Amino acid sequence: MKAIGGYFELADRERGIFPHSDGILLNTGRTALEYILRNIPEIKGIWIPYYTCEVVLEPIKKLNIPYFFYHINFNFEIAENFELEDGQYIIVNNYFGIKDAYIKTLYQSYGNRLIVDCAQAFFAEPISNTMSFYSCRKFVGVADGGVAYGVSDNLYSSYAVDDSSDHNSHLMIRRNHGAEAGFHYYQMNERKLDNQPIRRMSNETKDILNHIDYKRIISSRRNNFEYLHKALCDLNMLKIPSFDSFVCPMVYPFYSEDIDLKKHLIQNKIFVATYWSNVLEWCKSNDLESELTTHIVPLPIDQRYGIEDLDRIIRLISDYNEENSNNWC
Repeated sequence: MKAIGGYFELADRERGIFPHSDGILLNTGRTALEYILRNIPEIKGIWIPYYTCEVVLEPIKKLNIPYFFYHINFNFEIAENFELEDGQYIIVNNYFGIKDAYIKTLYQSYGNRLIVDCAQAFFAEPISNTMSFYSCRKFVGVADGGVAYGVSDNLYSSYAVDDSSDHNSHLMIRRNHGAEAGFHYYQMNERKLDNQPIRRMSNETKDILNHIDYKRIISSRRNNFEYLHKALCDLNMLKIPSFDSFVCPMVYPFYSEDIDLKKHLIQNKIFVATYWSNVLEWCKSNDLESELTTHIVPLPIDQRYGIEDLDRIIRLISDYNEENSNNWC
């Protein structure tokens, strides 16, 4: 049975133009955030959402910056009205790559103290005069790579060039032997990215990123997203924004009342992630963020898959729904 979802194999070499060639090209998304924070003079604190990956805290703690949490609502938007104090900044997430339009409205509220986390929104366009950071490996088959915008590149040349050769083995193993064969190496290589110093993007990663057909990727992801939505929208409790309000999604976020659906899909080799387990430690059990972490099933819609694969996902969910008599919406 073909595995669907999970980490990428090595990207095919094609013809394309890297969409972030004008950004500050670094080794990971979290070091891109660190680069941004190091370029903010006299930063006194930073607000981050409860619903986010714990690696965001890595550069914040490294730089000893005080941090505070805020809640989001069911539309993945800021739930609380609060003003930033002097020297404070706020990180906002473009969740699943579908909140482009909303993110653009936040500049009116926070101005140049807004930092946009585009780790799940690789193709979202940077907002003029706004700080933002991106991660490459969640969208294409590279081992690493991050991009920063909105700050000076004066420090860039002072950093060494990264070497990807010690954390890229999973890419080739998955291509040649399948997802399960390379999963151990994927986990091992992911750990190698923890607490990395800031480095310039490796030449290997840069070369791969310059030879990818990004137009095809965007088209494929958007078509797959729309196909799943048409089939599953009546079962999905989430309100999905208009398709013309975002450039390119990362996954199709499906909210299921049945918390065992994710396990069922994984048993059938549909590898879906959990965003994010750390949230269950940060939040109370009745907080919305805990609910989102437990109930959202991020369905694969990326460029590796076509209609036959999507139909398999739809069939598994529909059959599971009927067998368990769950009223999800």
